[in-house]
Amino acid sequence: MLEDGKIFIGKSTKPEYLDLRLANRHGLITGATGTGKTVSLQVLAEGFSNAGIPVFATDIKGDLSGIGAPGQAKEPFVRRAQEIGIEYVPDRFPVVFWDLFGEQGHRVRTTISEMGPLLLSCLLDLNDTQEGVLNIAFRIADEQGLLLLDLKDLRALLQLVADNASELTTAYGNVSKASIGTIQRQLLVLENQKGEEFLGEPALDIKDLMRTDRDGRGIVNILAADKLMNNPRLYATFLLWMMSELFEELPEVGDLDQPKLIFFFDEAHLLFNDAPKPLIETVERVVRLIRSKGVGVYFVTQNPVDVPETVLAQLGNRVQHALRAYTPREQKAVRVAAQTFRQNPAFDAEKAITELGVGEALVSMLEGKGAPSMVERTLVAPPMAQVGPIDQAERQQIVVSSPMRGKYDQSVDVESAYEMLAKRAEQATADAKAAEGGGGILDILNNIFGTSGQRKGNLTVGQRVTREVTRTVVNQTVGTLAAEIGKSIGGRRGSSLGRAIVRGTLGGLLRR
Repeated sequence: MLEDGKIFIGKSTKPEYLDLRLANRHGLITGATGTGKTVSLQVLAEGFSNAGIPVFATDIKGDLSGIGAPGQAKEPFVRRAQEIGIEYVPDRFPVVFWDLFGEQGHRVRTTISEMGPLLLSCLLDLNDTQEGVLNIAFRIADEQGLLLLDLKDLRALLQLVADNASELTTAYGNVSKASIGTIQRQLLVLENQKGEEFLGEPALDIKDLMRTDRDGRGIVNILAADKLMNNPRLYATFLLWMMSELFEELPEVGDLDQPKLIFFFDEAHLLFNDAPKPLIETVERVVRLIRSKGVGVYFVTQNPVDVPETVLAQLGNRVQHALRAYTPREQKAVRVAAQTFRQNPAFDAEKAITELGVGEALVSMLEGKGAPSMVERTLVAPPMAQVGPIDQAERQQIVVSSPMRGKYDQSVDVESAYEMLAKRAEQATADAKAAEGGGGILDILNNIFGTSGQRKGNLTVGQRVTREVTRTVVNQTVGTLAAEIGKSIGGRRGSSLGRAIVRGTLGGLLRR
């Protein structure tokens, strides 16, 4: 429910609101399973939508899909509305369903090039040495004008690097064939987990998540994540990619009267479990900086201790549902959760966390100049849309009538690194045949680089092609290559050199 630039959350001793001016200061929704986290998420999402703010939310169990169907005036909802002094008015909200696998919504894809070597290394769980080799491969792709869109492009590039490992080591540093083999195996694992369906064209345009309907209400974008959860690393990398894309694409806007977009990330602990320190620092940095882009990020998890302290410090708006405290570890978690709030002398927050009922929460929102309010024991308002999942027929009807219908549903295989290298191989074969009598381009290159006639005779056609490509990489200047690439590559993706600069910016963000 929206009131004068504020979202009504529920009632304690007074009405509790989330001020839209401070909604981009991020937030946290926590609580044990079955205590009402999803309901609180839905109440906030409905409020943001009514305010004309688009929402993106991951849906782990399918429960959030009900926001696209009108609520039902069930007795518990009507009674709760009366308790907190509002009228229960069933409503439905504009929804677009997304799915990395294309089964329960429109496909979400990005390209290998847009993912970049750093995030791809996280996805593949590579060590520092293997990540270095992957960076070399991306550098060669940029300098050679090779578009990296899907896994077959990356495999073709890695084969090129493997065939020229010794020559590339001189120019770029150590390139181990063993490392390349490990990367190839990890790509196979990713493919077996259907991760390759996330990589390809058409790539998601972030602006398509920032839409409103004809009535001016924000679209609620829901990502089906039930199957995605079977691959936690892909899920976590996807979340980080989304935040990085927003940071890259959106301009600086400072503090607005309300955010441009709100992200809800359910099961947020998966983003941090076993995460290396640089990744955690990256999340902290992106969360801190993305606020000035007009984006609010809200993590949903069971306990505040699931979120590293450096990230937790950035989350100003908080809703804490009940926690269990039967073991020493659980008791410590409850104590930590209570200490994250600005204390209210009217009650013991630590004790209250274990006593909260379903649909009841401790709430502390930012107010005034951004200071947190004293924590209050709050009855959370009932959602006006359906609570619980819609059936498959209703979901399909929403997908069919979606404004995104047809834009992302079919994959597109344009000419990229795989096809370009195949053409070069064909051309090299023709050149090799023409040069059999001597004086051909390969003979000239062999003379320049000191390759003996005996060694030349032992090379396969494929090895000759890769030698020629490598020598071009080593000897041509970046300026000349940039000009050539700029002429040969256009359209939405821009030049490979341009993408290299963007990845350098993200790399600086990740490494700074």
